[in-house]
Amino acid sequence: MIRRTLLAAIAAAALTLVACGKPAATSGADHEYVFSILSTESSQNQETNWQPFLDDMRKQTGLKIKAFYAPNYFALVQAMAAKQIDLGWFSNKSGLDAVERANGEVFVRSSDPSGVDGYFSNIIVPVKSKTTLEDILRCDKTLSFSMGDAESTSGTLAPMTYLFGPRNIDPDKCFKTLRSANHDANLQAVANEVIDAATNNSTALRLKPDVAARVRVIWQSPRLPEDPIVWRKDLDPAAKEKLRSFFLTYGTKPGPDGDRERAILARLSFGRFMPADDSHLLPVREMSATRDLIEARNKHDEPGIRAAQAKLDAIHREQERVGAAAGQPAPTTEPAMAAAPAKN
Repeated sequence: MIRRTLLAAIAAAALTLVACGKPAATSGADHEYVFSILSTESSQNQETNWQPFLDDMRKQTGLKIKAFYAPNYFALVQAMAAKQIDLGWFSNKSGLDAVERANGEVFVRSSDPSGVDGYFSNIIVPVKSKTTLEDILRCDKTLSFSMGDAESTSGTLAPMTYLFGPRNIDPDKCFKTLRSANHDANLQAVANEVIDAATNNSTALRLKPDVAARVRVIWQSPRLPEDPIVWRKDLDPAAKEKLRSFFLTYGTKPGPDGDRERAILARLSFGRFMPADDSHLLPVREMSATRDLIEARNKHDEPGIRAAQAKLDAIHREQERVGAAAGQPAPTTEPAMAAAPAKN
């Protein structure tokens, strides 16, 4: 698991953020809506790519929009709970935390510009490295490794659920050194052979093809759902409708205006935004419950097993209900406990 000292540092950063100002108002003509952007790379790169999108959000909604580039995912949840941010782009795991603990609500989700829905968690090594997945799983404390942010779906939750958890592997006890960083930092560190291996995801690799050419994928997860856009439930209803309309129509226009918007989205590795609600997070709730069940089984914790199984059964019932309402078959089994190594 991610080290306690790391989590303490993250919490301290989040509390510092929350303490920086008073809770924001939820409505009013002068209200400035704070849109949060999760930290997958350096803030400078993110500001360059996001600024045109934020400018269009201001113009098309008529709302005052301010960007907040979060130092980590945990800070996003804490800031939303303290009403320091109003809406933003979340990972699935941090989005789930925002819904459960910060009065958040999913209202749209991203899509991939390629048209292929979903993405993958990866483990990467330097392209010339001979390190294999078997070497990672040997757990002999000879390798350096970096997980993603503790609230990252692809950087932490997916590898714990699908790779380490089923094998009763605790990363803290497995590697010579273990650290945590965002996707861009992990990609750069592996490409530059600073560390032996790290978690990452298929989107981050596609966004940096020159750097990605210097790494090799040795493990790939099952397909993960695209990221949600989350707002606070208590926002002004009129503002909500302006924001919803903006997201659902952005990049759909014909002609030069639509081409310009689609190019902006492509730089963010987004296709058009799709309608969504909190049921979008059912797969990540299932992953979390599955991880808890695996850990309880590995520890022979009978009360923990019963509690995790009950949670998982409840999630499956909800999936059945949502699937029936949408006319889709619901999953009848737990998600795969492990994924096969990626082909070189």
